[in-house]
Amino acid sequence: MKFTMSWLRDHLDTEATVAEVAEALTDLGLEVEEVSDPAARLGAFRLGYVEAAEKHPDADRLRVCQVRTADGTKQIICGAPNAREGITVVVAEPGVYVPGIDTTIGVGRIRGVESFGMMCSEREMELSDEHDGIIELPSGEVGQSFAEWLAENDPGRVDPVIEIGVTPNRPDALGVRGIARDLAARGIGSLRHWAVEPVRGGFPSPIGVTIDGDARDDCPVFHGRVIRGVTNGASPGWMQARLKAVGVRPISALVDITNYITFDLNRPLHVFDAAKVSGDLRVHHAAGGETLEALDERTYTLAEGMVLISDEAGPESLGGIMGGERTGVSEATTTVFLEAAYFDPVRTALTGRALRIGSDALRRFERGVDPAFVGDGFEAATRMILEICGGEASEAVVAGEAPDVSRAYRFDPDRLRTLVGLDVPAAEQRAALEALGFRVEGDRAWVPPWRPDVQGDVDLVEEVGRVISLSGLKGEPMPRPRPGVPERVLTAAQVREGAARRMAASLGYDECVTYSFIDHEAAALFGGGDEAVRLDNPISSEMSHLRPSLLPGLLRTAARNRARGMADLALFECGPVFSGGEPGEQEQVVAGVIVGAVAPADPHGSRRPAEVFDARADAEAVLAAAGAPASAKVARGAPGWWHPGRSGRIGLGPKRTLALFGELHPRVTEALDLRGRAVAFEVHLDAIPAGKASGPSRGAVAIPDLQPVERDLAFVVDARTEAGALLAAARGAHPLIEAVRPFDVFEGGALGEGRKSVAITVRLQPKDATLTDEEIAAVVAKVVAKVETSTGGSLRT
Repeated sequence: MKFTMSWLRDHLDTEATVAEVAEALTDLGLEVEEVSDPAARLGAFRLGYVEAAEKHPDADRLRVCQVRTADGTKQIICGAPNAREGITVVVAEPGVYVPGIDTTIGVGRIRGVESFGMMCSEREMELSDEHDGIIELPSGEVGQSFAEWLAENDPGRVDPVIEIGVTPNRPDALGVRGIARDLAARGIGSLRHWAVEPVRGGFPSPIGVTIDGDARDDCPVFHGRVIRGVTNGASPGWMQARLKAVGVRPISALVDITNYITFDLNRPLHVFDAAKVSGDLRVHHAAGGETLEALDERTYTLAEGMVLISDEAGPESLGGIMGGERTGVSEATTTVFLEAAYFDPVRTALTGRALRIGSDALRRFERGVDPAFVGDGFEAATRMILEICGGEASEAVVAGEAPDVSRAYRFDPDRLRTLVGLDVPAAEQRAALEALGFRVEGDRAWVPPWRPDVQGDVDLVEEVGRVISLSGLKGEPMPRPRPGVPERVLTAAQVREGAARRMAASLGYDECVTYSFIDHEAAALFGGGDEAVRLDNPISSEMSHLRPSLLPGLLRTAARNRARGMADLALFECGPVFSGGEPGEQEQVVAGVIVGAVAPADPHGSRRPAEVFDARADAEAVLAAAGAPASAKVARGAPGWWHPGRSGRIGLGPKRTLALFGELHPRVTEALDLRGRAVAFEVHLDAIPAGKASGPSRGAVAIPDLQPVERDLAFVVDARTEAGALLAAARGAHPLIEAVRPFDVFEGGALGEGRKSVAITVRLQPKDATLTDEEIAAVVAKVVAKVETSTGGSLRT
């Protein structure tokens, strides 16, 4: 929405500067997007006087002019047909930038004759499209600023223009008066009184109006009247200047008046050439298939239910959006039918979207104009037509009645403090609402009809807050309900998630946020993609299903980055995955993907390709940070999208999986356009047991006083026996065993085919006294017995 400062002052009595108005508007929620000040753009141009003008010696159409300026007489070459002696002109001297031709003037030589400047036309100064000759001024002193001369003699040309961004909930701000009302409520001047005296008709309207019964919800009220004897010439200069300033092209007086009222009072109108209207007008729903040639010179095919205004010859206007070409006014128009109506916002918006059409009227009706202002806006337009175009008005014809949108909500001054944090006296709050047009009676506030966005008592609080200004908020500590340590705010799940996310980031992964929707093919690769997780109304075909895993999004992110030259990547994400579309079929997961090489811990070390054990180590680190119990075991059995020989699961027994890790199957990476190997992990946070183990905190540290004892043992087992099973058996052989770790694996040789040797170190930690040789030997014997029983192996001697 654009408006000029002089236009604003028609409704607002203020001495505020442009900067003060712009600052207040943004603070009120009507954000200023641009301020254009023509006077600043024209500040370098000065007035000059042509003392002499002679024909150029080598060019018939050029004249050598002697122009008196503030710096003396200058020679300027000019090709304009009206360049002559004795006129006051606008001069751009060397060094001045001319916006209309995007050029900075310099000293030039034209056909051998020097020129020390330029005499400008209106188009060259971006004042209009006029370029038939240079500007001739009827008055002015040599050396005077052209911007100052315009401010004194034609102020509309240098009127500052302010453009604001109007949100969909503020239709009242699509009129200059609505903007002025907000500024007056803030205290930037006072709102000028506005009222219109109804025009007394001199004769009955020869054109009547009816509204079909099924169309009354979409067009409840329609005002119209005939005005005869009008002269449809050019509109006044001041009106044209304002319309041009806000981006509207002047057409004719009748059309310009309706556009002016639209921007001035937020009241869309339309005028028909009455001589082209056949019979009476009828407001009705389209049956479907009708066509209308609109004023934008396009023909529209109408769908069933769209609101039409028709005469006996057929459709002539699309209700609330645009008039028809058949009954459009022209310079020859002498009798018009003026229309003002109210159209339903939803129906109007749906029609505009279906036809892909836009207009200033549509923009206002789809947001909701003031239904109670139809009559007053109609009368204001009538008076303006009579003043500018002359003529005689008929009696008004009115079909239907304006809808009753009156409503009131509870006004509680204390809510401003509890909801917003502003402590403002009740009287000041009441005054703010009344300045915006609300009627406050006791503890009830009645909403003005031009504010369809106010739909509850919290909206009253918002209105008071923005008028008082939220910039007055001060930070204050929240009161504690009781002394002492406050209770935990985050849930155990939130604490666990935060700890897991921090651990993944500390391991060198970059966090990603991908969509929860993926395509069917990617979902099927990871065990999903069935009907239970299919979206009925997807954003696009690439987002048709809920994701069963975080890995598709991470892999595609890695593929896009590798395609742009990023060879080594470590990415992670924390978010929900879905096994179905019902409650309880969603869980929180942390997943990470490594592609390419792994950076060494030693900055001087060599880089190496990522492998399955990197993913396992990172998965175990994230599990530990999230509070997973140390009793979790590593085993085989990862799903089919993992490499069968280079992956595993970490779980509590065979059914409770805490994490998956390993290298992804080549067919998965190939399907997702990722070249090369990728290792990854998934940690299922919701599977981690609750309780003390669910958080990152641990018990008190116990540092033993006695020195530990280590013994190395080697066992010969079947080659298919997992080292993890052997370690678990040795670890559970005796309470004094603190740790067991492998340090060597040997196959073949004297062991024979299908056998291998696994060497382990068993660490014993005494608690009460130093262990004797006999006690150590007894523990070792139990380790040997337990390993032999659990794995079928034997001690290697």
